[in-house]
Amino acid sequence: MIDSFYSRDELAGLGLAGYGEDVRISRKASLYNPSRIRLGSHVRVDDFAVMTAGEPGIELGSYVHICCFCALHGASGIVMGDFTGLSARTVLYSETDDFTGESLTFPFFPHRFKPGYRRGRIVLQRHAIVGTNCTVMPGVELAEGAAIGAHTLVLHSCAPWTIYAGVPARVLNGRSRTMLQLERDYLASIGDGA
Repeated sequence: MIDSFYSRDELAGLGLAGYGEDVRISRKASLYNPSRIRLGSHVRVDDFAVMTAGEPGIELGSYVHICCFCALHGASGIVMGDFTGLSARTVLYSETDDFTGESLTFPFFPHRFKPGYRRGRIVLQRHAIVGTNCTVMPGVELAEGAAIGAHTLVLHSCAPWTIYAGVPARVLNGRSRTMLQLERDYLASIGDGA
């Protein structure tokens, strides 16, 4: 029986920019411009996830999980640091059309006909997490430990160790840093002092 994840040999044939150890990408995931996608170690990309890399590329650190039905539209770049993740049906848009009527929309038109087009790299720093069915817009940075609750629209960058939720995202509460000690304990238990 064929595993639902690509084997190490099959990963080599995908043409990725680079990848570490223990990388599991579902055979049902879609990778566009894989030569601009770089993955760390202990990365898992589940069924029906879509990653579209542009010139700056998509870079996933180590211990990163992309759940099923997520989309990373990375034409202007996406960086996900170590210990980050996206829950099911979350979308990261590093570029977006202007829907006010002041620009043409969709990918068919040159940018000179799209004056309201927005773009900006998205960054998730260490331990940032995004809940299910969220949307993150261009230029957003989720600082270390930022947590985004389910069904949230993230239009602006988020502070470290803070929980956000709502449409648009609003501060709910602070977030515990206990996981930093748990990270150290886990890495020590497996002999990885990283």
